Amino acid sequence: MDFNLPGDLRDMQATIRDFMVSRVEARAHEIEDTNRIPEELTREAAALGLFGLSIPEEYGGVGLGMLGRCAVYEAMGQGHMGFGGMISAHASIGTSGLVKLGTEAQKRKYLPRMATGECVAGFAITEPSSGSDAANIRTRAVKKGDVYVLNGTKHYISNAPIAGLLTVIAITDPAQGTRGMSAFLVEPQTTPGVTIGKIDEKMGQKGSLSSEVIFEDAEIPAENLLGPEHRGYREALGILTNGRVGIAARSTGAMQRLLDLSITHAKTREQFGQPIAEFQAVQFMLAEMEIAVQTSRVLWQKVAWMVDQGQDVRRLASVAKYHATEQLSEVADQAVQVAGGMGYMKDSPVERYYRDQRLLRIYEGTSEIQKLIIARDLLA
Repeated sequence: MDFNLPGDLRDMQATIRDFMVSRVEARAHEIEDTNRIPEELTREAAALGLFGLSIPEEYGGVGLGMLGRCAVYEAMGQGHMGFGGMISAHASIGTSGLVKLGTEAQKRKYLPRMATGECVAGFAITEPSSGSDAANIRTRAVKKGDVYVLNGTKHYISNAPIAGLLTVIAITDPAQGTRGMSAFLVEPQTTPGVTIGKIDEKMGQKGSLSSEVIFEDAEIPAENLLGPEHRGYREALGILTNGRVGIAARSTGAMQRLLDLSITHAKTREQFGQPIAEFQAVQFMLAEMEIAVQTSRVLWQKVAWMVDQGQDVRRLASVAKYHATEQLSEVADQAVQVAGGMGYMKDSPVERYYRDQRLLRIYEGTSEIQKLIIARDLLA
């Protein structure tokens, strides 16, 4: 088994890591204060290919497999997590459904603009009555002639306030339950009957905007049905499964960044006449952080490789997400402890990571849902 990434992926990973640490982190306070990503950073990200990671080259994208995308996601995790969240919501769950299921006409229409960041994408499945219980979706899509009429409300939808395209999951046949759901490509900014709600005020992940999306007799052309009718729920589960691997990779990158910051601080901060790195209590915390980084990295690399091989990763994707996000929570807490009072101050990136990381244990399947998936698969 060779755990070395190919040279081109290592080079791209290094480039993205440098961009995140030197360019994005330099604007972190601005992003926090305004809750917006500066346009020049978005343009630079587009030039680096970040919006087209999962889009085939023939449509203007980079065309990376899951291993390559996750290598980039880990690098992105070492910078502002709100910026990384915006990109990954687009390049992962926002894009992968269209790449996998779209007709040639749909791909030609949307993917080139998505690859350049001109059209930012999102994935709309969560509703007020259905978070972890995705089977409780109530948004309806009724076919009338050559359109589907959508009614319902989605909420906490990442990228919705800036999205040019959303993949929306709605019920097309209530009698079939989860087998009666379909996926639709919706242009929220220009479709009558679609309203974007106010931007959510979140604890962290500033710059990664989310909001409600409200459908009131919104007419969606039948040609915007994504994939076969009544297959939306099954395909949504597949999209979310692969997205969990990306979250594991981003979490690993965040842990690596926190470990690097903690090492630097431990070597330079003095107490009782010596650097705190000399104290065994601090050394133990650094060692535990390193263990978390290495185990999480091996997990996401294995699962990403399995995805590229076409293997079933439902259980192991949940293992990877659960492990990495739970470990990141521990690492963030330890990083604050190593930093002491400075780690509690707003000027500290450690404080920001402490807030930002908490969401990763909730979205795209809570930690509790991941354990249910793992256990049920073991018992099946």
